[in-house]
Amino acid sequence: MAKTKTMYACTECGASASKWQGQCPGCGGWNTLVETLVETVPANGKRFAALGGVAHLQALADIEAREEDRLPTGMGEFDRVLGGGLVAGGVVLIGGDPGIGKSTLLLQALTALAVRQPVLYVSGEESGQQVALRARRLALNTGGLKLLAEINLEKILAVLQAERPCVAVIDSIQTLWSEQLSSAPGSVAQVRECAAQLTRLAKQTGMTIILVGHVTKEGALAGPRVLEHIVDTVLYFEGDAHSRFRLIRAVKNRYGAVNEIGVFAMTDRGLKGVNNPSAMFLSPHGQNVPGSCVLVAQEGTRPLLVEIQALVDQAHGNPRRLTVGLDAQRLAMLLAVLHRHAGIVCFDQDVFINAVGGVKIVEPAADLAVLLAIVSSLKNRRLPDKLVVFGEVGLAGEIRPAPRGQERLKEAAKLGFLYALIPEANRPKQAVSGIQVIAIRRVEEAVARLRELEN
Repeated sequence: MAKTKTMYACTECGASASKWQGQCPGCGGWNTLVETLVETVPANGKRFAALGGVAHLQALADIEAREEDRLPTGMGEFDRVLGGGLVAGGVVLIGGDPGIGKSTLLLQALTALAVRQPVLYVSGEESGQQVALRARRLALNTGGLKLLAEINLEKILAVLQAERPCVAVIDSIQTLWSEQLSSAPGSVAQVRECAAQLTRLAKQTGMTIILVGHVTKEGALAGPRVLEHIVDTVLYFEGDAHSRFRLIRAVKNRYGAVNEIGVFAMTDRGLKGVNNPSAMFLSPHGQNVPGSCVLVAQEGTRPLLVEIQALVDQAHGNPRRLTVGLDAQRLAMLLAVLHRHAGIVCFDQDVFINAVGGVKIVEPAADLAVLLAIVSSLKNRRLPDKLVVFGEVGLAGEIRPAPRGQERLKEAAKLGFLYALIPEANRPKQAVSGIQVIAIRRVEEAVARLRELEN
C-alpha cells in the first residue's frame, strides 16, 4: 500500500508547500494554494503503472485504426450527443442547473441498459428511498438496476471493483470524499482526487463511468478546471428549468463531434427525445411579426431552425443592450456595423435579443438574422413570410459564408420555407428544390433586398 501525505499545491503554477500560506512561493499569487495528496512511496513501483504498458516506438502507418465499439443507451437523443453511445472505459461528465433533469435522464438510461448489461447507480445526494420514489413516479422497470447510497470514495471503489458493472453513474462528484484528505467534500482537492481515482479505475477495467457535476452561478462546471480535462466527454444541460424543453450539448468529446445537441421534452414520465426540434424553436403565432427572423443554425451535425426575436424601443436614459441565448458583446459590434454601413441608427434605442426556446446560439452565422430582426423591430415592419436567414457579418459590412450551407437550405426547404437570404459564397451550385435563394455580399444589400421582397 502506498504511503501518502497532504501537501498544498498552487492552482496557477503547480508549486507546492508543506503547509497552507496566503501567497504562493512560486508565482506569488494570493489564495491559490489548495490541499492535495502526494504519494511518497509508490505501490508496485509506480502509482500509475496499471494505466499503460511498456512504451515502444511505432510507425503511425502501422497502427491499426478502428472505431470504438458503442453501447447504445436506448435514448436516441442521448446517444446522438455521445457520438453513438457509450464507450468502454470512457468517463463522461454531465453538468447542469439544479432540477433541470440530470438525475432523471441518467436513471432512465440506466434502467434501459440494465436489461442488457450490469449497471450501478451511486447516489451521494439522495437516499435509496428517494431514488426509488423517482423511479416509481417515472414508471421505470428497475428490476436489473443496482443502487448504492454512499459518499465515501474508498467504499465506492471497493464496490465497483467487486461488482464490475458495465456502466456506473456517480451522482454527484461534488458529494464524494476520500479518507486520505482532510478537506470537506466538494473542495478542489476532494473533487480532483475523487475524479482521478474513478478515471483510473475506468481505464484499468474498461468500465464506463458517468459523473454528475454541479455548476456555478455563471453556468460553468464547479470544481477545478482539471476536472474537464481528465474526462473523455463533457456534456452540459441547457434550457429553462420552468420550460418543458431541455437541451444537452457536448462541449468536449474524444469519441464524437463537439457542439452536438440532443433535444428532450420533460413529461410526467421523464425526458422524451424530440424528433423534430426545429418545430419546437419556431414561433407558434402563425405569421411573422415585426422583430422576428428565422435563423438556420448548425448544431454539430444537425441543422436547426431557430426564431430570433428583437425588440427595439426608445431608451429613457442610458440605452440597454440585452441578449438571451446569444453573445451580448457581439450585439454591440453588430449595432455599430449596422450604423456605419447601412445608416440605421440605434444609439438612442434599447435593444433586446432573444433566441426562442432557451437554445444558446454560439456560432457567428447568427449575425445576419440578428441584424434583420433589429431592422424589422426598429421599422415596425414584418419580414417576408417563409424567409430564413444565415450568415456571418464582418466589421467591414461584408457577409461571410457559413459552414454546411447546403444542409441548412435543405432543412429549411423540408420545413416549407420559400426564401433564403444567404451569403454569396454559400450560393449552391445546384438549385435546392422548393426554396428560392437570394445571395448577398453586404449588409446594406441585405436591407435593400428585404424591401424588394416586401414589394
